[in-house]
Amino acid sequence: MSNTQKLPEALSEYDNLLSLSTDTLDAFPCAVFLCNHEGWGVRHNTEAARLWGRVPVLGRNGDQFCGAYQLFLPDGTPLSAERCPLAKTVKTGVESKNSDVVFRRPDGTRVVARMNTRVLRDKHGAIQGAISFFQDVSPHHALTNELVRKSADLEDFFDNSVVGLHIVSGDGIILRANKAELSLLGYTADEYIGRRITDFHVDAFVIGDILGKLGAGESLESYPARLRTKSGGVKHVLITSNARFESGKLFNTRCFTIDVTDIHAAETARRESDDRLHATYQAANIGIAEADIDGRLLRVNDALCGMLGRTREQLLAMTFLGYTHAEAVEEDADLYARQVAGELDHYVLRKRAFKADGETVYLDIHSSSVRDPSGNFRYGVRVIQDVTIAHRMEQQVRESEQHLRNLLEALPAAVYTTDAEGRIAFYNRACVELAGRTPQVGDMWCITWRLLNTDESPLPHDKCPMAMSLKESRPIRGAEAIAERPDGTRVPFIPYPTPLYDARGTLVGGINVLVDITERKRAENNQKVLIDELNHRVKNTLATVQSLAAQAARNADTAEQGYQRFEARLLALSRAHNLLTKRHWGHSPLDSLVYEVIVPVFGHEPGPVCIMGPPIKVSSHIALNLTMTLNELAINALKHGALTVATGRVSISWTTHPHAEGALLSLEWREHGGPQVIEPKRRGLGLRLIERCIQRDLDGTFEVSFHSDGIVCRISFLVGATKH
Repeated sequence: MSNTQKLPEALSEYDNLLSLSTDTLDAFPCAVFLCNHEGWGVRHNTEAARLWGRVPVLGRNGDQFCGAYQLFLPDGTPLSAERCPLAKTVKTGVESKNSDVVFRRPDGTRVVARMNTRVLRDKHGAIQGAISFFQDVSPHHALTNELVRKSADLEDFFDNSVVGLHIVSGDGIILRANKAELSLLGYTADEYIGRRITDFHVDAFVIGDILGKLGAGESLESYPARLRTKSGGVKHVLITSNARFESGKLFNTRCFTIDVTDIHAAETARRESDDRLHATYQAANIGIAEADIDGRLLRVNDALCGMLGRTREQLLAMTFLGYTHAEAVEEDADLYARQVAGELDHYVLRKRAFKADGETVYLDIHSSSVRDPSGNFRYGVRVIQDVTIAHRMEQQVRESEQHLRNLLEALPAAVYTTDAEGRIAFYNRACVELAGRTPQVGDMWCITWRLLNTDESPLPHDKCPMAMSLKESRPIRGAEAIAERPDGTRVPFIPYPTPLYDARGTLVGGINVLVDITERKRAENNQKVLIDELNHRVKNTLATVQSLAAQAARNADTAEQGYQRFEARLLALSRAHNLLTKRHWGHSPLDSLVYEVIVPVFGHEPGPVCIMGPPIKVSSHIALNLTMTLNELAINALKHGALTVATGRVSISWTTHPHAEGALLSLEWREHGGPQVIEPKRRGLGLRLIERCIQRDLDGTFEVSFHSDGIVCRISFLVGATKH
């Protein structure tokens, strides 16, 4: 065994970094990320995870080249991990210096980082991996961008300002000019920049004074001057300028040039027009006055003096509120105060005033301001027109219109008006009720939601009677239509559209009256139904009378007996008709019908009679046949049956059962407590009449049993499916 030991080989830089503890890596003053030769992350410190906003996954199939959630270039272009600075270093061995990238964190925030990379090689020069050092430079990056933006804004402000700008050196040479300056004078940059500023001033003494003041350190504000244009013209300008000194010597001047040529021309024109204005001031037939800041009159013309019945001296000794009615003083004073303060450029007011003798007049006031170049209020100009007659006429028109509206609102019929194009201008409350909706002013042609013809086919609004009346300029009469409401209900109506014309015969609009004929239609339908029913009933009644007459004659022993029987049945039939007529041949409650039939037969309240059964209504056809049937049974009980003795009783009961074609009604007439009953050898007129009413007319069944203490009669038929 040798006494010498082999020294361990020195670790590579990569292995040394790989062996460092986390605390050691955290001691680095920046974020650190270490990857192997394939780019898979093997180590990182806490600062790197903080900047990424996440902890990377280390090892194969983890995070490769970078642990960021997403990467971007500073201009916002997405950057894949395979193209990041560390990836290039691993792949090419070329180290990256001060490369800026943007990390997007999982929470959406972004960090601008400056990266430096180093390649890590083993002793043979083979790449073992690479390390990336990066720092958060977001504040520096934001500051740099802000400086670039402000510099660009400053350049843009100078070049694109609407005011002319130029910079002149200390010895009077134009160094720079913006687009507005060049446009003002018509020169190109090459023609203007580099020349002396004195070359462009019309007045030598003016530019001499300007340069002298600036050289002495004074500032200029709105200094008037005249500049010569390329075309030979002259521009009137106002120059605002100050000087920049370096080491006590004039370095340059910065000038703002404002074109006031139009203002100068306007001022000249104003002065020329003053004389003309003064000449027309007094000749005007409307009142003109000037007032100071407190409203005191400074100047008035003759028309205003005549309008107010006061002399010029009287008016100049007062404010315009002095002749204003008390009800308008506050409003006029408030508006004038706002105008003086600059809140209003002008205002228009109609107010009540009074003359010196107390007579009331109405005046339209048009008040405007005159201000100095600094915007300070100088005086107000008030143009005044006497509109007393027009005001009274307008008041009468408004009262007339309101009266007309009140009349139209009070009408029970729907009334609306339109303009000449068919847009609705007014509608009354009855329109809302008829249409089932609230129309909108401006709707076209009609107030209804939907229109139908009388055959229920659609009627377009632009083809409705009102539309045709306006288009053809004529009244429409005799038309009918149906209004469908939003809820689906329908209302038949008759329209009465009529065009309206002005005094010159020009079409100005139209008025339409919509008369709801729902009740009339219902009455017509009811009348038709009643007439059809009457025809049917008359035929049936005649057939019944004929049958009664034939049976009475056939079964009577004598003519007198036949007449009496026929008369009794005829009276019963008449009573049945009277009962149905009381209900207008409508449906009748069965319990009321039974009660009304038997009381006249018995001559008193049906004490010995019991009536019971569920509530049900029967048609007039069923009621007529039941009346005849019950009348026969009641007369028989009174003359021959149970009610011939005091102990006799009669019960009338019924039940109903569901049936596919309606309801099956079963009615039982039961007598008991009366004299001994013997079944007759042949059926008399009464039984045959009952059979006819129940079996033939009602298509029902009829059974009669002759028990010893009274007869029992059972009948049944369908309710709602009877034969007519």
